[in-house]
Amino acid sequence: MALTEVDRNLLKRCLDREPGAWKDFVDRFIGLFIHVINHTAHARSVRLSQDDVDDLCAEVFVGLLSDDYSVLRQFRGRSSLATYLTVIARRIVAREIARRRMAEAFGHVPAHQSSLEQAQALTFEQSRIEDREEVEQMLDSLSEQDADVVRQFHLEGKSYREISNGLGIPENSIGATLTRARSKLRESQVKS
Repeated sequence: MALTEVDRNLLKRCLDREPGAWKDFVDRFIGLFIHVINHTAHARSVRLSQDDVDDLCAEVFVGLLSDDYSVLRQFRGRSSLATYLTVIARRIVAREIARRRMAEAFGHVPAHQSSLEQAQALTFEQSRIEDREEVEQMLDSLSEQDADVVRQFHLEGKSYREISNGLGIPENSIGATLTRARSKLRESQVKS
């Protein structure tokens, strides 16, 4: 589907910072973003509360607003605006879900924390684990299969089904594998 005149005008109004343009943009696409959030979470076997959906929706809007609408300015009109925004929103949501999973895996985000506390814990976790190499070193204490499951679930954001199909292991064994791996990772962190 091609870019419609309505969306072209709305995009131009936002980029020109016309009064009311951003509100119109939000009204037009918030339903799409909520759908993308729910679909992305479902595909990754993640349950979201309404607060989580709200937080992820805010992340999408912040991503669109950052660097003076940089993401919107990069749109070239080769698809519908909705298609472009779906791809952008899915990337933002998938990245945020993966970050949250990683923080939970290392035991820094208790379920009883508020979304703000979880975000603060996530920020702490990101600063504590500097890069993927450090995570990989921590995974060295796990068996090869357990490390593969943890890597695919937490770093690659794959669902239980995707991991099961890729590694040829029963889907219902993945949760237990992740729990065992998390315990081992926590024990190795305490020792160091």
